[in-house]
Amino acid sequence: MENQCQNGTETLLKVSTLNCIDLSNPDIHQSVSLLKQACLDCGFFYVINHGISQEFMDEVFGQSKRFFELPLNEKMKVLRNEKHRGYTPVLDELLDPDNQVHGDYKEGYYIGVEVPKDDPEVEKPFYGPNVWPEDGLLPGWRQTMEKFHHQALEVAKAVARIIALALGLEVDFFDKPEMLGKPIATLRLLHYGGQVSDPSKGIYGAGAHSDYGLITLLATDDVMGLQICKDKDAKPQIWEYVAPSFYSQSWGHARTLEQLYIQVSHFLRSTLHRVLGNGQERYSVRLLTFINLIFIAYFVEPSHDCLVECLPTCKSENNPPKFPPIYCATYLSQRYKDTHAELSVYEKHQA
Repeated sequence: MENQCQNGTETLLKVSTLNCIDLSNPDIHQSVSLLKQACLDCGFFYVINHGISQEFMDEVFGQSKRFFELPLNEKMKVLRNEKHRGYTPVLDELLDPDNQVHGDYKEGYYIGVEVPKDDPEVEKPFYGPNVWPEDGLLPGWRQTMEKFHHQALEVAKAVARIIALALGLEVDFFDKPEMLGKPIATLRLLHYGGQVSDPSKGIYGAGAHSDYGLITLLATDDVMGLQICKDKDAKPQIWEYVAPSFYSQSWGHARTLEQLYIQVSHFLRSTLHRVLGNGQERYSVRLLTFINLIFIAYFVEPSHDCLVECLPTCKSENNPPKFPPIYCATYLSQRYKDTHAELSVYEKHQA
């Protein structure tokens, strides 16, 4: 437990302790053991020595800040499209409709795998050209984000190889073409402003939810905000803060997610989590306490045509699969539809 003074009142914060996965560790068995324990405990872990330099992370966070500081009318020019590329305004996403009175008090920006308009793959729901701000508005912005997208995917693949070994699979199991050979990989810049979160009134930076992909990597700073609930069925639910790790040295945390959870039938956990804001803005890139919080999330899913089903090492006659098989594209399309506002609500902004 830790004491933190907030608005003049001392508040007890329960902070979760997470395992640390070092991608430079030559002892792969140790990494597998640590990851397996993290998955059994809470589904979250830190990733360090991932190969992305501090200087480049500074640049990515700085460019993210520059975009979110633009006037709303400029950001609305790159509003997300039906492929989920581009800007998502505040309240666009509703993650916990049973407990939220409005959508999430955050804004974001989706960047996916770049696929040209004339490529046959563009017909798939999560492939297509990205939406970019004009070069004259944010010089170098696109180049920075494309480079970061590529580097983050390599980190995710390295984590996936450790996950494969933890599941008793071949190390390259997730490198197959139908898995991460042609992934649905999405970089999402997230900005939480100054709205005060009040769970008793249904107001959250991000409502309680479990992510619905394969792996999420999250870069953040050393300021509290993210919470996890290890037992979502507990009454009452117990929420613990995740102590952030400085983004220049680690990915803050990584999570194993719902889609993999479906595959392995309850071994790798898709942990319930949320984000609370205290009303003071913060930018994580500058480590200024409570200044416009910016997260950088990277979501990695298998290919569109991957049939998501229980893995061979996670089922038996006495332990049959708990969920039916489903294609990745079908599953993700439904989850995005369930959690995002209809694009028609923004028509007046584009008229």
